[in-house]
Amino acid sequence: MPDTSLDDLLAALAASPHNPALGMLVVNACLAEADPDALSRALDLSGDVLLSDATQRDAALRLLLQHRRDELVLRVAPENSAAGLFARARTLLAQGERDQARGLYQQAIALNPALEDSALATELAGKVISFANAKRIQSGQLQASLANDDTDADDVSRLLQPPQARIGFDDVGGLDEVKHQIRRRIITPFLKPSLFERFKRRSGGGILLYGPPGCGKTLLARATAGECGARFYNVAITDVLDMYIGESERKLHAIFETARRTAPAVVFFDEVEAIGGKRQYSREATSAKLVSQFLTELDGFAQNNQGVLILGATNVPWAVDAAFRRPGRFDRVLFVPPPDDSARRSILDLLLRERPLADGIETAELARLTSGYSGADLRNLVETAIDEAIEDSIEQGRESPLTMNHLRSALKDTRSTTLEWLTTARNHARYANQGGQYDEVLEFLKRHGGG
Repeated sequence: MPDTSLDDLLAALAASPHNPALGMLVVNACLAEADPDALSRALDLSGDVLLSDATQRDAALRLLLQHRRDELVLRVAPENSAAGLFARARTLLAQGERDQARGLYQQAIALNPALEDSALATELAGKVISFANAKRIQSGQLQASLANDDTDADDVSRLLQPPQARIGFDDVGGLDEVKHQIRRRIITPFLKPSLFERFKRRSGGGILLYGPPGCGKTLLARATAGECGARFYNVAITDVLDMYIGESERKLHAIFETARRTAPAVVFFDEVEAIGGKRQYSREATSAKLVSQFLTELDGFAQNNQGVLILGATNVPWAVDAAFRRPGRFDRVLFVPPPDDSARRSILDLLLRERPLADGIETAELARLTSGYSGADLRNLVETAIDEAIEDSIEQGRESPLTMNHLRSALKDTRSTTLEWLTTARNHARYANQGGQYDEVLEFLKRHGGG
């Protein structure tokens, strides 16, 4: 709509300020043009009654907030609404009342996360100062705050060791058979040591988890530590490997010694093939020595791993040295398969928990449509749908819950990532299944038509 038409409408409104139909037409024209000045004039002419329609009022508030017309927002917004609290926070900050402004801003964001403004939040935290406030500081009206004044006490510890909440098996969807094996062989000895001592059954030992990427091996390790209340050591490859001869073996020994001192403990080696690969394929003698050191730490003559559980995870079990499979080292080798239908539904319920959801979310339908998806694939599906919900929230200026349409749309953009691994595993299970070590894989493929 041209500016002249908007000017004509405003002139007509000035002549007939109590005409509701004309008033709504003027407001719609101001919103269509995204003209906060014209909207301000219209409100001055006819008062706030122009915004009796809730949808129109929300759109007007978004426009006024965007252009920092906070005085008009406070006049139009309902008391204690998100928009009103947000405008009051900016007004108080401009007056130097940072603490009170911060509280109002947090209340506004709690009511409507779509209003979140990172620049304002940073200024409220005292880490930067706006240009307008900087000029007032120079005139002596405000006290300057240093950039690091509001650094939280846990910032340093978060850099050193990112905190992770303790989880249990209830936080891991599906995998009931694997959980049963871990509970029987690992958790029960930790929880009932006297009973096991009576039967002369030692606690500790090792379990090797293998399966497609993203199916929950690492999550199972964390949940195992949470279930038995043990100290959890997540050993990264970089914690062990070193360029200097003998240093990798020394580091590995130090890790095991620490676990023995703090037993009960769970030591988790992810991508275990990197430090436990087959020695006959090793091009360097140092790699073979590291494997030998690993085997010695697991079940050496002088070692006592009572109360120490060793968990390993790998996507390529055929690359792990066969010596690790001997009882006393990795006593059990457990296949962690892609989740079945009921497990996928359980995983989706966990992933959707505590998120803003619309009515009509059918996890049973989603589980049926995601055959072959890993847990990581399902997380990707949910997060892709959430991205769309966030975009809708930003466009609408208010929180838009996740809907089934968002999830169906995300299904078109996501794919299962387990097929390639299952194809490789099938070849190993058919032609290199010495001692029946891949029988679980063959059984899984037969049940799901891949055998």
